Amino acid sequence: MTPSTALVTGASRGLGAALAEALNRRGWRLVVDGRDPDRLAAGVAALPRPDLVTAVAGDVADPAHRAALAAAVPGRLDLLVNNASELGPTPLPRLAELPPTALERVLAVNTVAPLALVQAVLPALERARGVVLDVSSDAAVEAYEGWGGYGASKAALDRLSAVLAVEHPGLRVYAVDPGDMATDMHRAADPGATGLPEPAAVVPALLRLIDGDLPSGRYRVASLQGPAASLRAAGGSEVLPLAAEAVR
Repeated sequence: MTPSTALVTGASRGLGAALAEALNRRGWRLVVDGRDPDRLAAGVAALPRPDLVTAVAGDVADPAHRAALAAAVPGRLDLLVNNASELGPTPLPRLAELPPTALERVLAVNTVAPLALVQAVLPALERARGVVLDVSSDAAVEAYEGWGGYGASKAALDRLSAVLAVEHPGLRVYAVDPGDMATDMHRAADPGATGLPEPAAVVPALLRLIDGDLPSGRYRVASLQGPAASLRAAGGSEVLPLAAEAVR
């Protein structure tokens, strides 16, 4: 049987690396990327089945890199994970001090690139009736000082996910808030944070979405964990299909 195929961006560290490891352990074929070629190569070499992995180093904001990722995908794609993210300047500035060029960079990575990748691999996704998993953030729905640029980019990603679900009902499209994790990005944003869960702790909730038949929607990992977990949207209401859910 032909193995399932996933394209995972930002797979050299953090949540992307943890999810790639879990899928690879299941025997999935992977196309992965990361900005640091050496770190990406080392991560792939450490996987259980590196023979099933195609690594393409580069920046998702680069159209040529996205084209290379799409070219590495075989005839069908079961899963696209838009995980690569840009935090912006640190320490996190208030919006009044956020350079417009920095905001443009954050939007290019967190909002424009995910849509461009969907466009590039859409025929392969539709052949597989596949899954798009866009990694969002609670900053998309909550107003945190200093997180305005990043939060705006993730709020826009949520809306793109919602409209994509309406326009392509044959796909399952998820915007997922993984919660705070012990990642390089979170350490850069909040160096004093301690006791955060490792990214691997989030992976079972993502696999629940990938394996299941939950409707397209915006989900919080905290609501997906545990067999009896109640599925609720970020604002506290029951999760609705993205076509009907108002982003809060």
